Amino acid sequence: MQTGPRQLVTPFRPIPLDVPEGMAPNEFFNSAENLSDLVHNNGLLSNPENLLLYRKALGHSGTFDCSIIYNTASEILNPLGRPVRRTQVPEAVRRVWNRMNAVIIGYMLEHWPDPATALVLAGEASLDATWPLTAPGVPSIRMLHNHFMVFPMADLRAAEPADPDNPNLTDGGQNSLFQAHMRDVYRAFFAAALDLEILRPARRERSALALSGYPHGLPCWEITGGAAALTDVRFWREYDALLMGFLDFYRSFFSQVSSRNADLLPDLHFPGAVERVLLADNAFMGTAKMIRQRCIKEPAYANAIRWEPAFKQLIYRGDDGTLYVTISQNSIGNAITELLGVVVKRVPDADAYARLEPALMEHLYRVRERLAAADLGDILAAGW
Repeated sequence: MQTGPRQLVTPFRPIPLDVPEGMAPNEFFNSAENLSDLVHNNGLLSNPENLLLYRKALGHSGTFDCSIIYNTASEILNPLGRPVRRTQVPEAVRRVWNRMNAVIIGYMLEHWPDPATALVLAGEASLDATWPLTAPGVPSIRMLHNHFMVFPMADLRAAEPADPDNPNLTDGGQNSLFQAHMRDVYRAFFAAALDLEILRPARRERSALALSGYPHGLPCWEITGGAAALTDVRFWREYDALLMGFLDFYRSFFSQVSSRNADLLPDLHFPGAVERVLLADNAFMGTAKMIRQRCIKEPAYANAIRWEPAFKQLIYRGDDGTLYVTISQNSIGNAITELLGVVVKRVPDADAYARLEPALMEHLYRVRERLAAADLGDILAAGW
């Protein structure tokens, strides 16, 4: 079978939603009113920490598909002021969120135990709050949320090949920028900045999915201890450390692109590693020069630069059953599936969705019961 990304067709039931006249859809989706609609029409469970578990009405998978959003819509009316990454979430909220993650991922692994029959993944796709609300690629809900999905491998094998030049697969060229010019220093920085015990660097021949060949050129880390490690607070600290390292690399690079020989940023997580590894590396600084000169000469290219970091970070199960973590910049698309070479084409088809819905909802009902039993929230009676 040919290795390469796949395009999977997923049906959904069209949602009757009236966007006020004069508003762009993604402007309305960020409003407190729309988030209230999300709670009442698709909410599964909520808790005092403002974490909302909901089913994805416009989802990616008809097998298992749900999200948790840090619903600050009523507490922070300015969409540009809301947390958009885990490092901005209060520690008490993050502790609860980590436990919710462990319960849901554990459920998926329990009910789909064979990696040959199901692709299991969970993670976050986040965009920075400095982006204009109407910019291309900005998500429909400007708040941090993560996504839990299961895809039958039979469906992926039968799916049509995806266009390898799809911008959501290439991250608008920034993934290739990092890999083509800064591959070695990227990995050297992570090695110098992070002190990891549970996460272990993985070889590509193990971490890449045989069907798609993805993740493409990205560092991956094996979760030693498997699913049991997800209940260990040390794992989530290391998961956050990967994000912090990525943020430091990305922000430091584009700081040098913006201003030649810029000083260290004042709020880095790993300033010592940035100074010792990045700012002393000729490939890192030379690539920043190349991009800076292009920005000066090409206004369209400069306008497309994402000066603040956006990312996709996910946990997924490899072909051999091992759990891995990876992270990538998110320049265009905001679907974490594309990090694994799965492009989802969502099509309106109420009848097809109705055939999938009973089994899908049964799984989601069971998950929320487990969460409620662990004192992770109260069950919502959404109007389905």
